[in-house]
Amino acid sequence: MREYLLCLFAAAAVTYLTMPLVRVLAIKAKAMADVRDRDIHSEPVPRWGGLAMFFGMLAGLLLASKLPMMRSVFETSQLPVALLSGVILIVALGMADDRWGLDAPTKFVGQVLAAGVMAWQGIQVVWLPIGGTLVLDPLTSIILTVLVVVFTVNAVNFVDGLDGLAGGIVAIAAIAFFAYSFLLSVEFGFQRAILATLICALLAGICLGFLPHNMYPARIFMGDTGSMLIGLLLAAAMITLTGRLDPSALRGATLFPALLPLLLPLAVIAIPLIDVSLAVVRRTKAGVSPFAADKQHLHHRLLQMGHSQRRAVSLMHGWTALLAFAAVSLAFVSVAVSVVVFLLGAAAMTLFVIRPNRQAHSTL
Repeated sequence: MREYLLCLFAAAAVTYLTMPLVRVLAIKAKAMADVRDRDIHSEPVPRWGGLAMFFGMLAGLLLASKLPMMRSVFETSQLPVALLSGVILIVALGMADDRWGLDAPTKFVGQVLAAGVMAWQGIQVVWLPIGGTLVLDPLTSIILTVLVVVFTVNAVNFVDGLDGLAGGIVAIAAIAFFAYSFLLSVEFGFQRAILATLICALLAGICLGFLPHNMYPARIFMGDTGSMLIGLLLAAAMITLTGRLDPSALRGATLFPALLPLLLPLAVIAIPLIDVSLAVVRRTKAGVSPFAADKQHLHHRLLQMGHSQRRAVSLMHGWTALLAFAAVSLAFVSVAVSVVVFLLGAAAMTLFVIRPNRQAHSTL
C-alpha cells in the first residue's frame, strides 16, 4: 500500500504544482474555452489542464519504476510502454483539439489510433467472464479493446460539463477500482493486477491534484487533453484487470468471482455511461449527430431543477461513489449488507435530488 500511495501523492503533487505554469502556457497559446450557449462559465477559461495531469502521470510512473515491488512490472512487461504510447497520442490529440477545435471524425480517428496502438502492444481484453471463461482471438481482442477505450474516453468527455465534475467522478471511480485491484494484487497475489492497481493510483492522484484548480469557479479546465487522458487511463485500468484476469482463478478469493469482473467496470463508470447513452438516444431521435452538443446532460438537468453548480456536482459525485463502492463492497462483505447500504444510500440521494437547495442556488 505504501508504494502505491507514494505514487499517488507524487502524481497529485506534480499535477498540482505544474498547473499554474500550464495555465500561463495555455493563455499564451490561446488554448481557451470561449463562452458558448451551452456553457456554464461566463468568461473564457484556459484549457490544457490535462497537460499538467500528464506530467503528474509521468512522475508517478517514473517513481513506480524505481520502487522494489513494482519494478518487476517495468522490467518484465511491455505493458507500461503500451500505456505510455496510447497516453502520448491521446494527449497530443487533446491539445490540438483544445487549441484549434478538431471536428468529430478527426477526433474519433485519433482516439481509435491511440487505443489501437495500446492494444497492439498488449493492453487488450484477452477473455470475458461469459459462460465460464470465453477466450478471444487476437483480432476480436484488439477490436473489443478499441471499442472499450473509445467508448470510455467519450463517456468521460461527455460528462465534463461543470467545474470539478469529470475530475471528481473519475477520481472516485479510480479509488473504488483501486480497492478491488489492490485486494487481488496484494492480498491474493495476482501479479497481473499490479499494473491495474498502479494505474488506478496514478489516475486518482492526477485527478486529486487537478481538482483544487478546477472547483467552482474554475481557474483552468482539463479540456479534451485531460478528459480523454483520464478516460483512456480508466479504460486501461479496467482492461488490464478485468480483461486480462481469468475469472476462474478468483474462485475462493472473492465473492461473486464471475460477476465482479463484469459488474465493477460498469459500476465505476455508471454515471458517464448513463449520460452518454441518453445523449446518443436523444440526439439520434432528433435526427442530429450523436456528437452534437446540447444542454440536456444529467448535470444540466440538475441545474434546471434548481440545484447550484456545486450541489449538482456533489450529487453526481455522490451517485458515482454509491454505485462504485456498492459494487466493490461485494468483494469484502455479504450481499445482504451491500444491498441494504446501497438501498439506503439510493433513497438518501434521491431525496437530495428531488429537493434542490434553492437558497444555495440563489447565492452561488
